[in-house]
Amino acid sequence: MFKIAFAATAVLAAVAAPAFAQTAPAPATASTSTIERTYPSPTAFIASTVTVPAGAELIFLSGQLPDVADTTAPAGTVAAYGDTETQAASTFAKIERLLATRGLTMGDVVSMTVYLMAAPGSERMDFAGMMKAYGKYFGTPEQPNRPSRSTVQVAGLAGPGFLIEVEVTAARTPAAPAH
Repeated sequence: MFKIAFAATAVLAAVAAPAFAQTAPAPATASTSTIERTYPSPTAFIASTVTVPAGAELIFLSGQLPDVADTTAPAGTVAAYGDTETQAASTFAKIERLLATRGLTMGDVVSMTVYLMAAPGSERMDFAGMMKAYGKYFGTPEQPNRPSRSTVQVAGLAGPGFLIEVEVTAARTPAAPAH
């Protein structure tokens, strides 16, 4: 048994080794020193791919939750945080503020994961509500960049009343040297 496992491992290593071989990075050029995004169509809400060049700084934001929207509502309820659109707007505004502390904007976001819950009494997440808020931050004339993104419905979030949590990765390329 040991010889068969060892032989299979040796064969796998010999076959897979070329795939894992490291090569020297390509020299930086104008096309490889910028973040490149591809979109499935000009009006797509998300990028199909985002390529971040070597040497770029990556900034990872932990999952962000909305702030209380109605202080008169019972704590820990959807009424306190609002519907999905309200919660998404609050969460994206919070992300925008956090990015600003690092000298970044929403246009620097390259990847996003959105976790949505169905509101009480509903079986499905409110994707349209999230998109209404998202569309104010991404793919606008003022900020045309859109990140790669996954949106999933989850059974629960960090606390009661939350319908959305968003985590993002932003990227910044080094400034070009002055000539």
